[in-house]
Formats: sequence, structure tokens, C-alpha cells
Amino acid sequence: MTIPKEFGLRGSRAAIIPAGSFLVVVPIVGDPYQVAGSWLDTERDAKALKEAAERKAAEDAADRAKRRRQL
Repeated sequence: MTIPKEFGLRGSRAAIIPAGSFLVVVPIVGDPYQVAGSWLDTERDAKALKEAAERKAAEDAADRAKRRRQL
């Protein structure tokens, strides 16, 4: 994927999120876990947070499929 240099993302990491017929590109600044550590108060480690996020994403996908009668 080529992104124009005017966007200033060269050498950066970004999350690409499909949104219907287009994509949303969200730059990832630094190490997300460390950056969030300054404002995110949690006792869970990175693995537990990832598992919770993946579980929630799967539930959300199933709910959306049910609403669209695809499941």
C-alpha cells in the first residue's frame, strides 16, 4: 500500500481499519502499551488485555452478522 508522503506517516506504524468501501488509517505513536500506561490504570498485563480485546471483537462481529442475518 502506498500512502502519499504529505500524510507524514513515513517510517511510522499504522492500524488499517476496513470501514465499508474505504479504509481508515490510524497512526500508532510509540509503543501503545507504554504510552497508554501513563493514563490507563489496569492490573492486567498486555496478554490479558489483548485476549479481552480479541474476545470483544469476536462478539461484536457475531452481533453484526446476526443483525445482518448473515449468521
